[in-house]
Amino acid sequence: MIDKKTILLALSLTAPATLSADVVIQNDETALTISDNGTVSSLIYKATGEECLQPGINAPVCVITQYRPYDNENFLMFPAKPRSFPSNKCYLSGDTLYTEFTDTYDIVKIKVDITPDYITFTPVDRDYRIEDYGVKRKTELDELTVMQLPLKRRKHFGEWLNIMWDDSAAVALVGTHPTTFIDSRAERDNTTLLVATHTSVQLFNSGAALIVTHPDSVLDRMDALERAYDMPRGVESRRRAEYPMSYYELRNVTVDNIDRNIELAKQAGLKTMVVYYVDFAKACGHYEWRPEYPRGMADLQEITRKITEAGMIPGIHIHYSKVAVNDPYINNGIPDRRGNVVSRFRLSETINPSDTEITVEERPEDVRMEKGRRLLQIDDEMIMFTDVTTTAPYRFTGCQRGCFNSSPSVHAAGSEARHLDVDDWPLFIRVDQNSGIQREIAERLGKIYADCGFRFVYFDGAEDVPMPYWYNVSRSQLEVYNAMKPAPMWAEGAQKSHYGWHILSRGNAFDIFPPERIRQAMKRYTLRCAEQVACDFTSVNFGWVNYLAPSEKTIGMQPDMYDYICSKALAWNSPISLVANMPEIDKHPRTDDNLLAINLWETAKLNKSISEELKHAMLDPDSEWTIMPRKNGRHEIRRVRQLTSDSLNATMPVRAFTYPVDANTTAIVYWDCTGKSTLAVPASYDVRLSSFDGRKLTTKRDRQGRIILPADERRILTVSLPEEEAREMFSNILITYKPIISQ
Repeated sequence: MIDKKTILLALSLTAPATLSADVVIQNDETALTISDNGTVSSLIYKATGEECLQPGINAPVCVITQYRPYDNENFLMFPAKPRSFPSNKCYLSGDTLYTEFTDTYDIVKIKVDITPDYITFTPVDRDYRIEDYGVKRKTELDELTVMQLPLKRRKHFGEWLNIMWDDSAAVALVGTHPTTFIDSRAERDNTTLLVATHTSVQLFNSGAALIVTHPDSVLDRMDALERAYDMPRGVESRRRAEYPMSYYELRNVTVDNIDRNIELAKQAGLKTMVVYYVDFAKACGHYEWRPEYPRGMADLQEITRKITEAGMIPGIHIHYSKVAVNDPYINNGIPDRRGNVVSRFRLSETINPSDTEITVEERPEDVRMEKGRRLLQIDDEMIMFTDVTTTAPYRFTGCQRGCFNSSPSVHAAGSEARHLDVDDWPLFIRVDQNSGIQREIAERLGKIYADCGFRFVYFDGAEDVPMPYWYNVSRSQLEVYNAMKPAPMWAEGAQKSHYGWHILSRGNAFDIFPPERIRQAMKRYTLRCAEQVACDFTSVNFGWVNYLAPSEKTIGMQPDMYDYICSKALAWNSPISLVANMPEIDKHPRTDDNLLAINLWETAKLNKSISEELKHAMLDPDSEWTIMPRKNGRHEIRRVRQLTSDSLNATMPVRAFTYPVDANTTAIVYWDCTGKSTLAVPASYDVRLSSFDGRKLTTKRDRQGRIILPADERRILTVSLPEEEAREMFSNILITYKPIISQ
C-alpha cells in the first residue's frame, strides 16, 4: 500500500513551485496528472491501466468565475457580463495544490488529502498578487470550479451521485460537504464531471472526493468517505437487510383503528408502517395535536408501540421546510417574519387600515398570481391582493386586509411589502433557510421522532425551498435528519440533491395514479426513475400505490395491477408503498386477493427466492407476471398475457390473464372485479377448475350441460387448448356473464 506522506513528499520534490513540471496525485487505485499549464491531462485506473479521460480535451482543472469583471483593467477590457478565468499554472507544495489563473491575480490553495479509498480536494484559501502599477485591489470571487474531469462515456452515468461507470471501472467526483456544488456537462464526445463552490453559500472549506475503483467497490469507498467526513450513512442504509421492505402508509389512523390497520398490513406481508403527520397534527410548523389525539404524544406513542410490538418498523411522513397558514407561525395575530420572500417592494405612499390599493416604488415583476399565492406581509399584517399594475404608478389592487388573524394597520411610506413564498399547494408558506426557523421545526420533529420510536422518514415537500436550490434541498433535509435520534434506518423524499444521496437512501415515491392508467404511469415515471437511480446505486419507491374499490368512476385496484407493480419492484430490489384507505379496503370485494398478491411478491423479494435470470426478465416494462401460492410456503411465477381490457364494463366486469401450461394446454386466471357472478363453458371443452393456490375444485353443469364457473375471487381455469384458441374460447364465454344478486 502506498503511504500518503511518501507520495506527497515525492510530489513536492518533483514539482516545486520554482520548476515547471506536471503534478501527479495518486493513491492505490488511480493516478491523476495535472499539467503545469493548469490543464488536467490524465486519469489512470491502475487495475487495468485504462485512461479514463477523453483524449484531446485539455480542460483547465480549475476555473474562477466573476459575475462581472472586477479588476480595474479587466472591466476596461471585457464586457459587463459573467466571465470565467481558466487555470494556467498548477504546482504542489506539501499537501497543497497551488493554482493560478489567466487574467487574474489569484492563487487558489487546494488542500489534497490522499487515502487508499479516495482523494479529496478542498479549497482552503487564496493569495492575491497586487502589481505596483495601475489601480489594483483584491477582487471578489463568485464561483470557483475546484476540479473538472472530461471523462470518456461509459454504459452508466449516475447523475445524482455524479458517477460514470461500467463493468470494468467507475469514476466518481462527489461532494464532501453540503455546501459543495456538484454538476456534470454532457459534451459531444465526453461527459465532464465538475465540483465548484459559490460565494453565496461557502467558497472555501467545501470539498470534493475523487473515487476511481471497480464498480463492485463503489459503496465501500463511499462508506469510508461518509465515515471520515461524518456524513449521513447512506451506504450503511442501502446495505441494511430491511432496505427493500415495503410499507403500509396509514391514513386517518387513531388509537381506535390501529389494530385493524396492523391486521391488514400483516395480511399484505408488509413489515413497515408509516404515520402521516396530518393524522396527528393540526398543521406543520408547531405540530399541535389534533382533537382525535386527546392525550397528545401519549396517543401517538400508543400507535407506534403497537406497530413495534406487532414486529413492524414505524416511520413518519412529514412536511418540514414550510409552515401551514393555519399554524401559529402565521395565524396567531402576529405572523412570524421568517417566511421566505419572493420579492420586496417599498411603499411609495402611506396606507390606512381601510385602503384596498397599495402603491409601491418598484415595478411588480414575477409576482405570483395563482390563487392563494397573492400574499403580502407588511410589518405584522398579512394582505391578499387581487391584481397588480405594471405601469406607473405601480399598485397592488383589490387588497383584502388583515388576513390570517392579523390586524389591518397604518403602514408608512417607505415600509417594506414582502411578497411571500406561498407554496404552489397554497396551504403553506416556505421558510427562509437562512433564518433559525428551520432549526426550530427540526427540533420539534426530532422530539416527536425520538419519543415515539420512529425509525425512518419520508421528507415530503422537499422541493419547497428557496434558491440556491441545489444547496437548500439537502440543507433543510440535513437539519431535520440530524435532529432525529437514532439516525433513520433509511429516508425517502420528494426531491433529490447531490448531498442528499447520503440522506435519501431510497430515492422517492410518486404521487398516486388512477387504476386505469397505473401501468402507463409506471412505465413513464416509476420504471424510468428506477433505471435512472440504479445508476446511482439506489432504489426507488414503487408507490405511492393508492387503494380504491370499484365504483361507477373506476374499476378500482385489482390483483393484476399489484402483480405488475410488485413484480417490477422485486426486479429492481425496491419497496412499494400501499396507501391504506381503510374504508376502500373494507368495501373492495377483491381485497383478500389484492393483499395476497402484495404478500406473495413481498415475501419472495425479502426471501431472495427469485433467480437473477427471472428478475432480469421482469425488468421488461411490457411484461406481465403473476405469482401463485403453492404448498409448504412455495410459490409459482408465470408470465401472463392480459385478455380483458382495463376499462370498467358494467355488463362484464371480469378480468382474465392467460399463460401456456404446455403447447396444447392453457391456464386462464380470472376473477370478477366488482362482486360475484357466473360464466358458462360449453360442454364440448375439456376444462379443469382450481383455486388460486392450486386446489382442485368441482364444477356444476346447467340444464344445457354447460359447465358453470363461479367468478368472484381469483381462480384458474385450465383448458386443453393452445393459448390463442383458449383466449378466443374464453372471450366468447364472457357473453354468458351473470351477476349474482344478493338477496
